[in-house]
Amino acid sequence: MNPPAPSRPDPNDPRAVSVVIPAFNYAHFLPQAIASVLGQTHPTLELLLVDDGSTDDTRAVVAAIADPRVRYLWQENSGLSAARNTGLREARHPFVAFLDADDMWTPEFLATVLARFATLTEDFACVATGTTRMDTAGQPAATSRYNASHTRELTVRDFCLRNHPLSSSVVVRRHVFAESGGFDTALRSSEDRDMWIRLTARGHRFFLIGEPCAFIRRHPENMSKNAPRMKQNTQSVLTRAWQRGAVSRLDAPFWLRAFAIHYFLVAWTHFDDGLRWAAWRYWLTSVALWPLFLRPALVLEPPLFRLRALAHFLLPRSP
Repeated sequence: MNPPAPSRPDPNDPRAVSVVIPAFNYAHFLPQAIASVLGQTHPTLELLLVDDGSTDDTRAVVAAIADPRVRYLWQENSGLSAARNTGLREARHPFVAFLDADDMWTPEFLATVLARFATLTEDFACVATGTTRMDTAGQPAATSRYNASHTRELTVRDFCLRNHPLSSSVVVRRHVFAESGGFDTALRSSEDRDMWIRLTARGHRFFLIGEPCAFIRRHPENMSKNAPRMKQNTQSVLTRAWQRGAVSRLDAPFWLRAFAIHYFLVAWTHFDDGLRWAAWRYWLTSVALWPLFLRPALVLEPPLFRLRALAHFLLPRSP
């Protein structure tokens, strides 16, 4: 006997989740992302696919899915932040989860997160899990970068130091977005980090489950591959956090560390983009701002991480 067809979740279910997938010309990855949502062991969900003006087969991919939990929303191309905001406006359920169109979840992702929410107090607005990288084909990707996830509460200081976790592993109580004004549409990257800084600065608590339950795809089309744009947006997010006093502006050592790790990561993105001279310049800026990290785990890096990067930067360019 075939299982019954899925039905729309009860909008009054306090554990129902609206899943927002923004999509722009990712039709080749989209079926895997959608399947990972519809295959969740937590059944009370709706999926809002926000097509941000795609010119590929995104509409046809969604039209081929006969599942009443899926809603297709089209808009003129306006960027990732605007697409997420469209999903937020259309969301019907108490919780909202975000999944990028090229990423995936394990079948237990939502069940794991909702079970954790049930153990936390109401002031915890966000719960996220760890992540695992995968390659273009969806296979686990080998990486030499340190990216440890530990089960604990994350604070505004954590988000000012490092963008972790990533948006595809986060579930949020929908009502907290009303006071935030949504994602900043002026940002073309780092918009998720900006949101978590604003929410936690307002007193909304954020919990991280160390178990990796989301897969983040790394491929040449990633928006994060544009190193100069990433630098500009991340620096804008950090500068505004400093201006707003997310962490006291008088805490100079903290902000020097925050910008030092920022320039270190900027050095890596420029190196990965083949911009080696810029990578060297930003590496030196990082060292000048804060010469020694005595507790590198606080910025999710291993001991002597900048010396390790230096050794990598000195390697001959691959042919």
